[in-house]
Amino acid sequence: MSNDLAHFEKIARATVAALPDPFRPAAEEVLLRIAEWPAPDMLRELDIRDPLELTGLYEGIPMTEKSLFDMGPSPDTVWLFRQPILAEWRARGNVALDDLIAHVVTHEFAHHFGWSDAEIARVDQWWM
Repeated sequence: MSNDLAHFEKIARATVAALPDPFRPAAEEVLLRIAEWPAPDMLRELDIRDPLELTGLYEGIPMTEKSLFDMGPSPDTVWLFRQPILAEWRARGNVALDDLIAHVVTHEFAHHFGWSDAEIARVDQWWM
């Protein structure tokens, strides 16, 4: 099994394509970026010291907060960070890598749709 950036992107795009009809069109407009590590400025902005703590990130204005007058500086983006995801996969030892990638993608897109971490945690036992 490959676990390079291309594989992560393939699984992430397949996850977006499999979203239910009401969500998929909006999700397909979000940029999807795969990187080895989060950028230092991302970590600083989130006050995260250990880059292994950030497996994914949604950058943008959630759909529940957007207005027609919003002119964001850049398009909404979902980031996946390969090395932190691989570290979590190894540490868990009980989940398939593709399932973890898909889970991080789904979590970040939930933020795009306006869900908070607390709301996601209430319905998603994975993070408990």
